[in-house]
Amino acid sequence: MVRKEIAINIPNGLEARPVAQLVQVASQFESSIYVEYRDKRINAKSIMGMMSLGLVSGDKVFVSADGPDEKDAIKSIEKYLSSISE
Repeated sequence: MVRKEIAINIPNGLEARPVAQLVQVASQFESSIYVEYRDKRINAKSIMGMMSLGLVSGDKVFVSADGPDEKDAIKSIEKYLSSISE
């Protein structure tokens, strides 16, 4: 299992479109991927779950992945969350 803290760098936070794109990124991987924020641990492949976090730019989350492609999954999610620009 790989776990990493990542800062959200999406100007308008994780609204519907960015959440859908994040779920698409996570769904490319076989590994189980979770986003942890405050006291919640949400499956990164769940649109409704991710929307429930209400993340905004500057928030820090922990992303964990467990499976055969866990390292690549973390890299891709970190790239998406920390380098997107709208």
